[in-house]
Amino acid sequence: MPWLSLLLFLPWFTLLGALFWWFPRQPHTAARRAFDTLTLLLAFALSAVAMLWGHHIGVVQGDAGPIWRQVLAVLYAYGAFLGVLVLAVLLRGSWLARRATKAESKATADSA
Repeated sequence: MPWLSLLLFLPWFTLLGALFWWFPRQPHTAARRAFDTLTLLLAFALSAVAMLWGHHIGVVQGDAGPIWRQVLAVLYAYGAFLGVLVLAVLLRGSWLARRATKAESKATADSA
């Protein structure tokens, strides 16, 4: 039953993933598409692992009711998904800025 929490949060994960994919709109190169694809796959995979881990913690604790297994599973899954996306947004911003600076310096060197 731990997969129920992932199923219920799948639309929200899809929305967050789509926003991550679409913004910022430029540049949308092949390297960025690869980075975004790997990030979303990693976020989903870690979310599934964290969900199973959270559900297991709920099962192991004897005083937790059956609903808390699902609550822990979804909290862990959501935390893992958001953690990966936030880290990727921070890395992608610096990575895009570095690539833009490289492209600009290369264009300046070619024109000189």
